[in-house]
Amino acid sequence: MSHYPSYLKRFHGLPVHLFDVDGDGRGRPRPEPASVAWKLSADRQHAFEPLWQRFLDEVHAEEITALVIGAWWQSWDEHGIDPVLDLLTAEAHRFPRLRALFLADVESEETEISWIRQGHLSRVLRAWPELEEIGVRGGEGLVIEPVRHDRLRTLRIESGGMPAQPVRALAACTFPALRHLELWLGTPDFGGDCEAEDVTALLTALGHCPELRHLGVKNSDIQDAVAAAVAQAPVVAGLTSLDLSMGTLGDEGAGALLSGQPLTHLRALDLRYNFLSDELAQRLRETLEPHGVDLALTAAPRSSYNPEARYVAVGE
Repeated sequence: MSHYPSYLKRFHGLPVHLFDVDGDGRGRPRPEPASVAWKLSADRQHAFEPLWQRFLDEVHAEEITALVIGAWWQSWDEHGIDPVLDLLTAEAHRFPRLRALFLADVESEETEISWIRQGHLSRVLRAWPELEEIGVRGGEGLVIEPVRHDRLRTLRIESGGMPAQPVRALAACTFPALRHLELWLGTPDFGGDCEAEDVTALLTALGHCPELRHLGVKNSDIQDAVAAAVAQAPVVAGLTSLDLSMGTLGDEGAGALLSGQPLTHLRALDLRYNFLSDELAQRLRETLEPHGVDLALTAAPRSSYNPEARYVAVGE
């Protein structure tokens, strides 16, 4: 299982198509606007703003349903993504059919996940009230304000270290249509100062999301505390899948899951990349698999220098 984020191949059910920074010089027709998720990505020779303007000139924005933003910097990111959000939201009226947006589809060759500088995500929600899916990569500078959005169904935030502010703000948001939430909390080494109390408050607030079916709270160095909070959270009763993978889950967290509310209604429980003993892993299998729960239990690789050390799957 590969953990580090890679370029999206599909987004919102559509293949990702990179808008050619050099134009269509190869004689191949561009795809129909609604048939792909359009990706725009700057490089050393092509700045984002002129690329964006040419995209608006050459592609029928009113037909586009999914948009992916790659790198927006050329040599380094001085300002974060907010200037890009300025460009996007200023033209929101030109994208009446936009239903999905992904911010920062980049790999480590361009920049490490902990170096990605995000911005004010709530601006996107306000600009597109019909938006159904948002994906975000990177946690530094991420700001979310309490907001109500009646259409959002999927929210995914990948991070090597998520600040507490976005987690607390999500607890104050109202998302009545939300079905899929995935948060990578990360580690304090890379800005992840979210604590167990923040997770508990968010889980309580998610009880007001009647459509929620998938919950992922993962890639955390407080994964045992996350598991303990999940074990008591009423929202879990309505889920079909739960993902607590990629973090430092050990026997304490697994024990909390086993002693907490029943999880036998789940179709899938993802605990891959864990630090469980064989005994606890077997108890989970014996408790859940007879009920048809698809249980993923792949262990994390152990350090040869310190076999007892635990670490998240994605930090820097």
